[in-house]
Amino acid sequence: MKTAVAYTRVSTARQGRSGLGVEAQQAALARFAEAEGYWLIETFQEVETGKGADALDRRPQLAAALKVARKHKSPIIVAKLDRLSRDVHFISGLMSHKTPFIVAELGAHADPFMLHVERAQGHLPAHQRCPRGEEGPGRQARRSQRQRHCEP
Repeated sequence: MKTAVAYTRVSTARQGRSGLGVEAQQAALARFAEAEGYWLIETFQEVETGKGADALDRRPQLAAALKVARKHKSPIIVAKLDRLSRDVHFISGLMSHKTPFIVAELGAHADPFMLHVERAQGHLPAHQRCPRGEEGPGRQARRSQRQRHCEP
């Protein structure tokens, strides 16, 4: 059986106390590990924002997860990419540590390029993403114009 290190993160103490975000991530990681044949040797949990260039300095559990993963030559598995960060540059920096990351939501075979593309799409300004919700006639026209640019 392959080994891996699990990492979960929520951004606020309120989310951490509720347990809902962490429980959902842990359940997703357990399902993924079972389906893909991974044994989670250790799980690291953090309550900290993922924002900022110094995010790794403020996230000792992620640093510890990297250390354990390197020691065991194992990947780090997260439920969703945004649990690592929403910042493309930060994700690139993590990849420079030469520790593979697996995003359960994207599947075991998502390569680093795919992780970059996925994160870059998440960085689109709000006005460029396909908007949701009810809008007035003027906004609907502008939205349909924008959607021509963001739809495949």
